[in-house]
Amino acid sequence: MYNSKIIGLGKYLPDNVVTNDDLSKLMDTNDAWIQERTGIKERRWIKDGSEDTSSVMGAKAAKIAIERSGLTKDDIDFIVFATLSPDYYFPGCGVQIQDMLDMPTVGALDVRNQCSGFIYAISVADQFIKTGMYKTILVIGAEYHSNGLDKSTRGRGVSVIFGDGAGAAVLTREEDTSKGILSSHLHSEGKYADKLIVASPSIAHWVPEIIEAGEDDVSYFPYMDGTFVFKNAVVRFSEVIMEGLAKNNLKREDIDMLIPHQANLRIAQFIQKKFKLTDDQVFNNIQKYGNTTAASIPIALTEAWEEGKVKEGDTVVLAAFGSGFTWGSVIMKF
Repeated sequence: MYNSKIIGLGKYLPDNVVTNDDLSKLMDTNDAWIQERTGIKERRWIKDGSEDTSSVMGAKAAKIAIERSGLTKDDIDFIVFATLSPDYYFPGCGVQIQDMLDMPTVGALDVRNQCSGFIYAISVADQFIKTGMYKTILVIGAEYHSNGLDKSTRGRGVSVIFGDGAGAAVLTREEDTSKGILSSHLHSEGKYADKLIVASPSIAHWVPEIIEAGEDDVSYFPYMDGTFVFKNAVVRFSEVIMEGLAKNNLKREDIDMLIPHQANLRIAQFIQKKFKLTDDQVFNNIQKYGNTTAASIPIALTEAWEEGKVKEGDTVVLAAFGSGFTWGSVIMKF
């Protein structure tokens, strides 16, 4: 049995910066209102006419991660792509990455677990490597939110939160089982699926119904019961972090870096306070990028590594909670 270890990280963000003041020109909101509730100051939204999509951004992040790993595209044995905003309803983005990067005909798998998508994706890759089925796997999280948001006052509670971007990681076999990913922990509670949802398209509301409903149909815009999600998130974040620490006989003070899913700065601050972590032990960049869902953890992990805040030998905890409800954590010795 092997462990898997991250040997390359990359990120990509669109150039177009959208500030809170920019949003105030589209809807009834303001900078103070957004920052107070979310901690977000700005986000990146793909510009109209750009070539960028979830798969294109994912490919750009992947190229950087592969280059930094010291490997080539031909060394990748498998692809796992996490997103809620694929280029097509089907097929998934994983196969597009295989084509865009001109890889051999390796397998490609898409993960649809929204905010916890990267946690689920990295755990899948980890198990493939642990069992010896594959040696090196490319894991990508990417989201193109901005073209699916209600940018009117009606949708401000959701649309101010989300941004576009992509992050990628190259995982490979590690024979020293004291290094790399030590454990992953995954959970779900589907009875709350309708608390954070895009209801259409669905079996009951497919193409004919959408066409008939016309512009008044809001079922394909994201809906979120923000207060309910927040209350559940802070509980589940704490539980799943503690689960990971206990599994590995670690204590809170053993955490060198916690990288939470960038859902809301207030959630991260709550968790930081509960675990009595310093600012140097928690990495947040939601202020700059908003919530990029499946991309948020790989973007943040890449940025923390680039800034020298995550180093070899550090105990790193990744944790996420989101739509589904699904949540999870990954404990690793970087």
